[in-house]
Amino acid sequence: MTLTHSPAATANPDLDPGQSAGSNVEHGERVRRKDGDLILTGRGRYLDDIELPRLTHAAVLRSPHPHARIISVNLDAALRMPGVVTALSGGQAMPLAGPVPHYYDPAVAGERTAEFRCLAVEKVLYVGQPVAAVVAETLHEAEAALKFIEVDYEVLPFVTDELAALEPGAPRIFEDWDDNVLIRSAFAEGDTDAAFAGAAHTLREEIRIQRYNTAPMETRGYIATWGLDGVLTFHGSSQNPHPLRSNLATSLGVPETKIRVVAARLGGGFGHKFHGYPEEPLVCVLSKIVGRPVQWLETRSDSMLVGAREMVHHIEVAFEDDGEIVAWRNLIHANIGALGSMAGWGMSFVAGMAFPGPYRVKNYDVTSLAIVTNKAPWNGARGYGKESAALAIERTVDRVAQELGLDPVQVRRRNFIPSDEFPYWTAAKRLDSGNYDGVMDKVVELAGYDALRLEQVSVRGEGRLFGVGVAFELTPEGGDFPGDLVRGFDTSTVRVDPSGDVRVLTGVTSPGTGNETGIAQVVARELGVSVDTVTVYQGDTDVSPYGYGNASSRSMNVGGGSALLAARDVKERLALAAGVLMEDDPAALTFADGWITTTNGHRMRFSEVARAVFTQSIAIPAMNQPQLESTRTYGPDNLLHVPDEHGRVSPYPTYPNSGHIASVEVDRDTGVVRLLSYAAVDDCGTVINPTMVEGQFFGAIVMGIGGALWEELPYDNSGRPVAGTFKHYLMPRTPDLPEIRIGSQVTPSPFTILGTKGAGEGGVAGAVACIANAVNDALRPLGVTAHQMPLSGPRVLEAINTAVPL
Repeated sequence: MTLTHSPAATANPDLDPGQSAGSNVEHGERVRRKDGDLILTGRGRYLDDIELPRLTHAAVLRSPHPHARIISVNLDAALRMPGVVTALSGGQAMPLAGPVPHYYDPAVAGERTAEFRCLAVEKVLYVGQPVAAVVAETLHEAEAALKFIEVDYEVLPFVTDELAALEPGAPRIFEDWDDNVLIRSAFAEGDTDAAFAGAAHTLREEIRIQRYNTAPMETRGYIATWGLDGVLTFHGSSQNPHPLRSNLATSLGVPETKIRVVAARLGGGFGHKFHGYPEEPLVCVLSKIVGRPVQWLETRSDSMLVGAREMVHHIEVAFEDDGEIVAWRNLIHANIGALGSMAGWGMSFVAGMAFPGPYRVKNYDVTSLAIVTNKAPWNGARGYGKESAALAIERTVDRVAQELGLDPVQVRRRNFIPSDEFPYWTAAKRLDSGNYDGVMDKVVELAGYDALRLEQVSVRGEGRLFGVGVAFELTPEGGDFPGDLVRGFDTSTVRVDPSGDVRVLTGVTSPGTGNETGIAQVVARELGVSVDTVTVYQGDTDVSPYGYGNASSRSMNVGGGSALLAARDVKERLALAAGVLMEDDPAALTFADGWITTTNGHRMRFSEVARAVFTQSIAIPAMNQPQLESTRTYGPDNLLHVPDEHGRVSPYPTYPNSGHIASVEVDRDTGVVRLLSYAAVDDCGTVINPTMVEGQFFGAIVMGIGGALWEELPYDNSGRPVAGTFKHYLMPRTPDLPEIRIGSQVTPSPFTILGTKGAGEGGVAGAVACIANAVNDALRPLGVTAHQMPLSGPRVLEAINTAVPL
């Protein structure tokens, strides 16, 4: 695999490429990642590198059944095993910890909810649900003791298929519900029935995206220890340490002032490390029992229990002879597993809300059902339902082109929202900005699209199955959901020391992406100092202001935005002092390269002025600001929760987008797909650090390719997951990938202070849809389609075998 980048171009020729609308923050500096050398050389400290005195190790016994009542749990034999310190059942844990609070409780949205404990008490709802735990001196001893725990189950009927779960006689996952539907989310605009009735053409498809997860390099882990002062210190591989602290306080019945959560360096987050897992309060309870630190580490098979994305789209599209799409209908069935307290169920909402994507379609009716089954629960996953929506949207756009004999690029251009119509409303979102035609222009050129089509004619003449895929993704980012601890704003403190060094304390965290480097760049630019003098602190709830961590590509938008506001406050105080010391107008001073310079050329070092503030303020009456510190909270302007006169809201403020083109060849005899070329162009608004953005875009594309072709978490007929290791869960390897060429376009958001839109998820959805379109384009001469993801060799071969011989 080769990674190449095409130079960026700004969408607005009147806008300085180094600036965003309403901001003086330069972009384009390829500053090296802070602490990057530590990570590259293997010296970065992750959770499993934390060493505490007298550390013990926990192992968890999990249910072997998809649905069963727990009759009894006998721990006696396990407690006699060598090295065992304690063991715990669900019944014993009940008085020690309350229910695990939800990441975002469906009840807040007026929907059903359910309670979940750190260990199952009366019933298990899926294979892998925690039932009991052992603490021992070593992990090996803890795991060995699990085999001696005796659990008596009454096995119950189960259901793992979402359509079967909707049947009247289906087993009820939650006995107090009258069916297995958690939430019905509806999104509609215009008169869809009339549009379908009057359209020249209609077609329908069933498109399935599989259950798979994010497979982070580092799995989850937690260490809990209680001090003699009653303070709990919790080290965790968590993306959201402050909300996790709040939820631990609720579950454990402990004041938040008595809990410190420290988010360790993450070896990948991707939503897998959102909180809401039962092991979080569990390790705290176990540590309190044994009076020693307790560590629990997620095994790879534990990690692969966590699901995401499994949805079926029953989709219809109405269109005219020229390719104009006039209406969509879509019924989405999302198999969210047994709910749990994690964040995954919200993907079903986002998958519906994302319609109609980047297209100017005024009539649509989309309903998404989140259906509970006896599979393990979902958690967040990069893409968060947007990849499912993009797959359905982009496949039907290609089907429209196929039906009419039009080029798929042409059909997309026919339906794009015009640039002069932004901000653009749909039923559930107000799109901030975009130049979709511009992105398409660039990716067509970057991919050599016309040459690919000519090559396709030649290769098909040889009887080979050669396909070209086109896709466009729209990615709502920065979601704000009031009523629980999932918010679209955040807080940062900027503090200048007497030495002139700068500290930034922020409520956003890094899942391993390097956003701390981008935040440091924003502050350094504003203060006119070297980025090397700026240190960013994240993830420690005793150090950073309360914040909502990492999710939904929010870190630069709100972490960088709040840090910028705080830096401006500090700069104003420094300018006031420098103006007094150099007898000039503070508003006329220039901050650059570590110097503060007057209009007549006099200057002082930034560090000199900082020291003067601390040593001479108040003594010099005009210098009346003795502290160089500010804390500011910032959220984008495009968050609208009170419905407007048309009943519209917008819980997401920014909408990055990207265009993708790939070519593939399918082996007729095996169905194996060989990826030949890939090109993509993204628009994430203002780019603070191109290197970081490119890294995210490359990674997201590869993650999308993996989901399109290989990755899957299937269940067998007994309700048990099949893939528990990387031997069975196939991921892309370097030899599986071609050269990936990327480019960028900058269309700043008018609703964020930096002009940024978010760059953490863009690429996943586009890649899933692009590969699906490429494979189906390759199969087109056979007259078949493949709409069950992933498009693995056996699945594509099954489609090939349905072709009618000529």
